[in-house]
Amino acid sequence: MPDNWEWFIKNFELLSHIDLTAYKRPQMERRINSFMRSASVPDYKEFISLLKTDANLYRKFLDHITINVSEFFRNANHWEILEKQVIPGLLKNRSELKIWSAGCSTGEEPYSLAMMLKENRVNLTDKILATDLDQEVLAKAAQGIYTAKAAQGIPPAYLARYFTAQGENYQAKDELKNMIKFQRHDLLKDNFNKDFDLILCRNVVIYFTEETKSKLYRRFADAMRPGGVLFIGSTEQIFQARELGLKSVATFFYQKES
Repeated sequence: MPDNWEWFIKNFELLSHIDLTAYKRPQMERRINSFMRSASVPDYKEFISLLKTDANLYRKFLDHITINVSEFFRNANHWEILEKQVIPGLLKNRSELKIWSAGCSTGEEPYSLAMMLKENRVNLTDKILATDLDQEVLAKAAQGIYTAKAAQGIPPAYLARYFTAQGENYQAKDELKNMIKFQRHDLLKDNFNKDFDLILCRNVVIYFTEETKSKLYRRFADAMRPGGVLFIGSTEQIFQARELGLKSVATFFYQKES
């Protein structure tokens, strides 16, 4: 039956390779139905047909459901804990760090990380891995061009040091861009690299079901070396942290037991 939710998510996955069963159904259904109403689409069957043939509509819909919201140094007090407490703690036992920014959207988070690491002269084992499901936001992130409004969260000294003014926009300098590897990655389907010292996954899992969250946090725990730290979003909490071998070392920071 074309108006059936299960029919829609099955056919949408065939089209997009995005598995909507991992997301909270009531929220996702509301978002999809509101989009269909705004596009004057009467049912799921016609919607799938349109998504297959109208590239512009498909792009708008992906933007609508993936909720690409990011900002530089989001929740500045949490970044202060990262800079003053977490990173120095990680460097007590090693001279270089391996870092992953998961669900990086348009790149504000990995660029914030790169600036912080440069300022504190922190060495990396490799480039910061910055991943997202959405290929188009990754392309935008790799360009490193941001509006003045988007750049408001960057401390003025950092903005002057690491960005070049381009009219009303700001372009990240190559010294920052060269510290980051942007790559498409599906958190629900793709393999995770191992032995990370620091993983950031902030304001991503809030849209997932509890079962999917649990699986994802377990995979993050497995992807970290002993002593590694997971930095999560300001509306999130890992209730089963102990079961995963994690302990809270500060609000929104979880360390893997050694």
